[in-house]
Amino acid sequence: MTIPIARQYPATDRGTESGGVPLVDSVLAQYFEDALKRADAMAPDYALLWQSLQAATYGGKRLRPALVLSAYAGLGGPDPAEAAEVAAAFELLHTALVLHDDVIDRDFKRRGVPNLAGAYRSRAAGRGVPLEEAAHRGQSAAVIAGDLALTGAYRLVAASDLPGELRLRLLEELDAAVFASAGGEQLDVEFSLPGRRPSLQEVLQMSRLKTAVYSFEAPLRAGALLAGAAGREVEAVGTAGRYIGTAYQLVDDLLGMFGDEELTGKSNVGDLAEGKCTPLIAYARLCPEWQELAGLLGGTPSAAEVRRARNLLEECGARGYVEDLVECYAARARAVLAEAALPAALLAELDGLLERAVQRSR
Repeated sequence: MTIPIARQYPATDRGTESGGVPLVDSVLAQYFEDALKRADAMAPDYALLWQSLQAATYGGKRLRPALVLSAYAGLGGPDPAEAAEVAAAFELLHTALVLHDDVIDRDFKRRGVPNLAGAYRSRAAGRGVPLEEAAHRGQSAAVIAGDLALTGAYRLVAASDLPGELRLRLLEELDAAVFASAGGEQLDVEFSLPGRRPSLQEVLQMSRLKTAVYSFEAPLRAGALLAGAAGREVEAVGTAGRYIGTAYQLVDDLLGMFGDEELTGKSNVGDLAEGKCTPLIAYARLCPEWQELAGLLGGTPSAAEVRRARNLLEECGARGYVEDLVECYAARARAVLAEAALPAALLAELDGLLERAVQRSR
């Protein structure tokens, strides 16, 4: 039996692409083939979970592996196969964090179709389990699958055929990415508690830790390290990635409030319903409109309340402010790239990545 799981993104939308991405797919295919054999020898239900994890991993943009490979090739790495396992590790890391994030947000869909938790919830409900208990079972499966993906990321790097010192540095980069993302996720949870009033700077720091480090900064640094780049080059691509990733997350926050669900595949009501403390909300707290806006957060807002909340965020200047922040971080990234002594091809690729990050509508 197989469980239909939402792909994280449409398979044809790969974003930044590198010639080595098929190698990453091959690494992941072999990884899951081996894991499925081990799991099937234990229990069919365990093999089913691995099949579900594999489905959740496939079909993505492969953005993070592509960044590893882009930095590697752009800084003189001669053989993409040498970097494929490390690049695949960042895809498994992304899968793990997405699975866990959906549990934290109590989401059972991604891109409009059931995610792993949602698929397991439906499976349990179909066997007569009450919906609340079925939801718990679905979230439990997602936590376990996320744990497997997370340990798999470390396993791929640790088992790679790389010099010991380099392998250790790459494991440290991976660990730094996990450490930062976990910290950002925890702050995201804490900032949504009643009575918490984080500053705008604290919210921006949370956004950077949660997404920018593992999605942009760390993959670029890893690719540079694999290529044997000088320290200044590693720092340059990492810093540029930090700013690009922060701009990317700010655009994500804007899309989460004002985006077209048909394009994004995500709810544009969820942040309001959760009362999530995004930079939009942090700015609005400083404005006279906050008194009315605060009453529209949380619960299940009506369509009229959602429209009013969006209008208030525009009227108070929050939307414009965050749009300006996107441009600010984009400008910082451009400044870093302009000053960095990086190969022209890599500079052009990173500049293109930046433009896609800030101009996207999904």
